[in-house]
Amino acid sequence: MAGNIIGAKTIIYAILGGVVPAIFWLWFWLHEEDKKNPEPIGLIILTFFIGALSVILAIGLEKLTQEIFENQSLKIILWASIEELVKFLAVLIIINRNTDVDEPIDYPMYFIACALGFAALENVLFLIEPLSASGTVVGALTGNLRFLGSTLLHAIASGMIGSALGLSFYRGWFARKTYLLIGIISAIALHSLFNFFIMKGSGENFLQVFGFLWVVAIINILIFEKLKRMGGEKV
Repeated sequence: MAGNIIGAKTIIYAILGGVVPAIFWLWFWLHEEDKKNPEPIGLIILTFFIGALSVILAIGLEKLTQEIFENQSLKIILWASIEELVKFLAVLIIINRNTDVDEPIDYPMYFIACALGFAALENVLFLIEPLSASGTVVGALTGNLRFLGSTLLHAIASGMIGSALGLSFYRGWFARKTYLLIGIISAIALHSLFNFFIMKGSGENFLQVFGFLWVVAIINILIFEKLKRMGGEKV
């Protein structure tokens, strides 16, 4: 009976620790949305849940690479690539032929919503093990700080892909594909760097890495402002 109670507490703490930060960041980024023409909240929520479900596919592919490749640095890059591409495919399910996606700023909003859903479930799964081992939230936090920055990382990385699509909104087919490719490569590079420094540094350099993420986040916010102006200009 006691074991069941501890198990229930572990799941509750893991859900709170994984989902609450994701919801906070979703609220934060939605405030960057175009207030005159906001996205349907139901569609944003659906995107969030599809992003969460895409974790299952990502985990399966990551386990496959774990069995095939031995080089740790290569696996870090491959895992980052898998997660960014899986999130990208999940967003396509929502935005493909979607008439609600009619402004440049819409793209990063859906990408971020999907990424935060992905981060929420990933962090829940990530927290269960340290919480089970230590039995306390403090133990989980001091054991590994990676999950604290991963929510922001997922939002920024996917936001970069969405921003790239937004910046190419009024351009031709070739330019849109080029921007998309640059966005995906940038997202994978940022994700790989985050994982590399956190895993290699065992969490000691977390504050520096988290600070760097905020610098990139500020750049993203500035791009969002440009995307909103582009939508207003209708050039």
